[in-house]
Amino acid sequence: MKVGLFIPCYIDQFYPQVAIATLQLLEKLGVEVAYPLQQTCCGQPMANSGFASLAKGCDALFTRNFSGYDYIVSPSGSCVLHVKEHLYAAGNEAAATHIRNNIFELSEFLTDVLQVTELEARFPHKVGFHISCHGQRGLHLAQMSELVAEDFSKPGYLLRLVKDIELVELNRKDECCGFGGTFCVSEEAVSVKMGQDRVADHQLNGAEYITGGDVSCLMHLEGILRRKNSPVKVIHMAEILNSSYE
Repeated sequence: MKVGLFIPCYIDQFYPQVAIATLQLLEKLGVEVAYPLQQTCCGQPMANSGFASLAKGCDALFTRNFSGYDYIVSPSGSCVLHVKEHLYAAGNEAAATHIRNNIFELSEFLTDVLQVTELEARFPHKVGFHISCHGQRGLHLAQMSELVAEDFSKPGYLLRLVKDIELVELNRKDECCGFGGTFCVSEEAVSVKMGQDRVADHQLNGAEYITGGDVSCLMHLEGILRRKNSPVKVIHMAEILNSSYE
C-alpha cells in the first residue's frame, strides 16, 4: 500500500516532533509513506467558524495533493473528521470521495487497516489518556461512557502494547478538555475552566504524562499545565508508540 501523510498546519508549525514520530512509526511497520510537499490547512478552522464557503480552495488543494494514494493517515482526529465529513472538490468529486473514504486517524489506521498486534516500544511512565471529542464521538475511536455498551478504545489497545507503560484510570475518562478550536477564543473563561478540570483529573490519579491523538487538545492542556508550573508533561500518542527501548 502507498500512504499519503497528512500533517495538519499546527503540528507542522508547533509540534514537528509529532509528524516525525508518525512517519517513523509507519515506516517501522513497513508502510510506504509519501509526504505531499504542497499540503496546507484542511480548512477546518474556517468551517467550524461558519465560513465553510471560504474553504473551497483548501478542499481543491487537499484533493490535488492526496489523490492517488491508497490511504491518507494523520495524527489528528479532528482534521481527519473534517475531511471525512466536509471535503468537496467541484469537478473532482470522484477523487474527493476516495479521499473521504480512505483517510484515517493514526490509531484507527494501525488497528483497523494494519491490524497491529505488537510494537517495539517502551515508555516506563504513568500515563493518562485524553480522548478527544472528535475522535471519540465523530470517528468512534472509543466507546462513550454514557452508553450501555461494550467498552473499547483503539488508542488504549495500542498503548497497552507499549512495554513498561502504566495507564492510569481517570475519574471522567471521556470529558471534553474545553479546547474546541475557536471556542477557546470566543469562550475563554469556560474553556480554561474545563481544561483545568481535565488536568486535575490526571493529576489526582498520578499521571506523569497526558497523551492523546489530537495535538490541539494537548496544546490546550499544556498551556494550563505550564501556568500551574506543573511537572506533568504532554506527549502525543505517536511519540509513545514510536519510543525506543533505550
